[in-house]
Amino acid sequence: MISRDYSDKILELSTKFPVITVTGPRQSGKSTLVQSLFSEKSYISLEDPDERAFASTDPRGFLSSYPKGAILDEVQHVPALFSYIQGIVDKANKPGMFILSGSQNFLLMEKITQTLAGRTAICQLLPLSKTELQKAKLLGTSDQLIYTGGYPRIYDQQIAPADFYSGYVRTYLERDVRQVKNISDHSHFTKFIKLCAARLGSVLNLQSLANDCGISVNTAKSWLSVLQTGYIIYLLPPYHNNFNKRLMKSPKLYFYDTGLACYLLGIHNVEQVATHFLRGGLFENLIVTDIMKHFLNKGKEAPLYFWKDKTHKEIDLIVEKGNRKFSAIEIKSGETRTDDFFKNFDYWNSITGNTNADNTVVYAGLRKVTSSKGSYVPFMNWEKELKL
Repeated sequence: MISRDYSDKILELSTKFPVITVTGPRQSGKSTLVQSLFSEKSYISLEDPDERAFASTDPRGFLSSYPKGAILDEVQHVPALFSYIQGIVDKANKPGMFILSGSQNFLLMEKITQTLAGRTAICQLLPLSKTELQKAKLLGTSDQLIYTGGYPRIYDQQIAPADFYSGYVRTYLERDVRQVKNISDHSHFTKFIKLCAARLGSVLNLQSLANDCGISVNTAKSWLSVLQTGYIIYLLPPYHNNFNKRLMKSPKLYFYDTGLACYLLGIHNVEQVATHFLRGGLFENLIVTDIMKHFLNKGKEAPLYFWKDKTHKEIDLIVEKGNRKFSAIEIKSGETRTDDFFKNFDYWNSITGNTNADNTVVYAGLRKVTSSKGSYVPFMNWEKELKL
């Protein structure tokens, strides 16, 4: 099993909250992680028809079988359990009694906000980060990581990415989507996902996306919400606080996992990544989501934005530090350094008070280099250099 950076935070929270809820995309390693962290507890998967039937027909009797608590996986399948769990933990007043996990974030969070608000810590476990793969000595080049993605089973079972993502997409369409929304035309929905992949790293234009897919804007908005709920796509919000009124207000579209994006783009091997027209967007996607994992794995919200004005001046990633302090990061997939990488910082610095010393370019090269324009930080050790 690959060690997960979220482990320490989950264990800490389990000493403070009676319920721990671990959510995230299907196959991100939730079940494996909670079983390893809480090995003393009984593990019950509510995807098992017999366990689900018992829990549904007699929730009180089901939970009384586990007086010290338990790990309940895919718990959103039995909504009746949440109210009974609330009563048990309120009466017992003990931390770490129940560990809940589930892939259907919308269904899970809906029940939690209704019955367990204030009683549970919520942890989002995403696919493996670069740091986790580095620690496990499984990290290759940036192109290899882009193509393979971060789902643990690929590495644990040595599954070819194309084989894994083919099954992943089919499972997602046939099971998860149906549970969240009644989408009858799966061919149109599949086309919609692929069109999203083709717009990866771009500012979202719902009208254009809907037109290209042959659906209404409202349908596109609804389907986009489904993809967000299922941890397929991630929308990076724009930063527009007090700088000026001529700023982009639509989010940028990314995928939670670049391996899935590559599969949807028809990239069949790692060699194709290097020459693909979206390689820059894929590399940018990789860095943005990796920095997001850095915050989530510490149990923190990821204060991430991009900045772009109507004249197309743009900073790829803004990390808000509070007190009007920011880390501004440009992301470049090239290995060759050039001062052109810093051209967008001049105006940004003029409106924020940052200096060239604050300018950072994360790139695919191997060396950190500091120049009068700012710092070039290699992808392989951005955490050490950026100190976010």
